Amino acid sequence: MKVLVVNCGSSSIKYQLLDMTDESVLAKGLLDRVGIPGTVLKHEPVGKDEVVIKKDLPDHTEGMKLVLEVLVHPEYGVIKSMDEIGAVGHRVVHGGEAFAYSVVIDDRVKQVIRECFDIAPLHNPPNLMGIEACQALMPNIKHVAVFDTAFHQTMPAKNYMYALPYELYEKYKVRRYGFHGTSHFYVSHRAADLLGKPYEQCKIVTLHLGNGASMAAIMDGKVIDTSMGFTPLEGLVMGTRCGDIDPAIVFFIMEKLNLSTSEVNNYLNKKSGMLGLSGVSNDLRDIQEAAAAGNEKAQLALDVYYTRVKSYIGNYIAQLNGCDCLVFTAGVGENGIDMRENICKNLDYLGIKLDPEKNKVRGKEVDVAADDSKVRIFVIPTNEELVIARDTYQLAK
Repeated sequence: MKVLVVNCGSSSIKYQLLDMTDESVLAKGLLDRVGIPGTVLKHEPVGKDEVVIKKDLPDHTEGMKLVLEVLVHPEYGVIKSMDEIGAVGHRVVHGGEAFAYSVVIDDRVKQVIRECFDIAPLHNPPNLMGIEACQALMPNIKHVAVFDTAFHQTMPAKNYMYALPYELYEKYKVRRYGFHGTSHFYVSHRAADLLGKPYEQCKIVTLHLGNGASMAAIMDGKVIDTSMGFTPLEGLVMGTRCGDIDPAIVFFIMEKLNLSTSEVNNYLNKKSGMLGLSGVSNDLRDIQEAAAAGNEKAQLALDVYYTRVKSYIGNYIAQLNGCDCLVFTAGVGENGIDMRENICKNLDYLGIKLDPEKNKVRGKEVDVAADDSKVRIFVIPTNEELVIARDTYQLAK
C-alpha cells in the first residue's frame, strides 16, 4: 500500500508519499503561499530532479489538486494513477482529551478538531481544511488523523493540571496537553531499540529542539510529563516564543505597551524567545555567530536557552528517579554540536557525560556519550512522517 502523508499549515501543504511495503519515500514536497500571490511548489521525486512550479492557487483544495497532479505526472510523477494511493494520513496538531491514538476520520473526529479551534487557532483550522480538501478529491479511501497531542495523553493529572479554579478545566478543558507528540514517540522508541531494552522498561528524556522546542519524560512506555502546555507557548525558550514566564508579565506589558489580547499573544509567540533576547535572529546558528563575535545579548540568549533546558532535564530525572538516556532531535537537536555540549556540561552528578569528539556530528543517529557515562546521550533524527504513515497504514488495512 502507498500512503500519502499531508501536513497543512495556514498557507502551506507539506507532503510525502511512502510505499509501505518497505517504508521507502517515493516523493516529498512543499507547496508554499497557498492563497497568497506567489504560490510555489517544490516537488522532490526520489531518483529524479527537483521540480519547481510557480502557480497562484486560491485555496487548499486547488493546492491538493496540484500535489496530486505532480505525483501522477508522466515525467516527474512517481505513480501511474491516484488509485495507487491506499490511504491519506493527516497531521493534526490538537485532539484535546478526546484522542490518545490516531483515528480514521469521520464526522465526529472533524467535530472534535473544530472544537479545538479555540485552543489551537493557528493550526487546527488549516489542518481541517487539508482534511476536507483531500476527502473531496479522494472520497473512496480512508483518511486518518494523527494528533500531536495524543502521545502525551498518558500524563497523570498531577502533571497536566494547572493550579487554577477547577471549573476552568471542567468547562473549558484548560490543562497541559503537550505537542510534538509524533516526534517524541518516534525517537523514544528508537532510543529503546538502541538501548537494547523493552520500551516499557526504559526511562527516557527526549529533547525536540527546533524553532519550536519541547521535552518529554517517558517512563515504562508512558509520557509522565512534557514541557509545552495548554498551547505551544509554555516551556523551553524557543526561536520566537518566550516559554515559561510569570503570568503577571502579560498584564504588565499589555498596560505599558498598550497591547490588545491578540497583540500580546503575537508579542509572546512571534517577537520573544531567542529573537527577542538576542535582537539578532531566531536562528541559533546566527546567535552563536554573533556571540562568538562579542555580542553580549546574543551570549545571554544562549545562556538562558541552555539553562532552561538543563532545568527541565533535572526536573525530569527527578520525576523518573533516574534516566537511561537523553535523546536530542529536530533541527537544532540533530545539528547543534555546541548546543548539545553546553546543555550536557556540568551534569556529571546526574550521570550525564558527553564525549566532545563523538559529538562532532550533524543529522546522524549516534551515541555521543562518553564511554563511562551512566546515561547514554543519543542524537536521533526524527521522522514524524513515518509515524503518521505507519499509523495510517495500520488503520487503513
